[in-house]
Amino acid sequence: MPCFSCGARQTDPVRGASPWKRGVRRDTQVLICPDCQRTHDLDLDTCSSCGSVALICRLGEVECRSCGSVRLARTDEQLTASHAPGLADEVEAALNRVLGRVH
Repeated sequence: MPCFSCGARQTDPVRGASPWKRGVRRDTQVLICPDCQRTHDLDLDTCSSCGSVALICRLGEVECRSCGSVRLARTDEQLTASHAPGLADEVEAALNRVLGRVH
């Protein structure tokens, strides 16, 4: 799995723990390369209990590694409904107009 931010591929560490970190973004587990970890605005999900970004997502649940809080991960439909229309929606609407598609 590449870094969600820059697309860099993970390589095997020489020895010891991997410098790559895990995070959760839009209720999906992501990897963060060492270079992108220095970026302060990674838009990672935070724990609703303690505000930490030390989250892991597994088996449909999101768990905070700081306080232990666990919640169900939202489905794609719930995530789509909770976000305002964005660029993808605007592009789809423009293509529909240009191609004469009617919804």
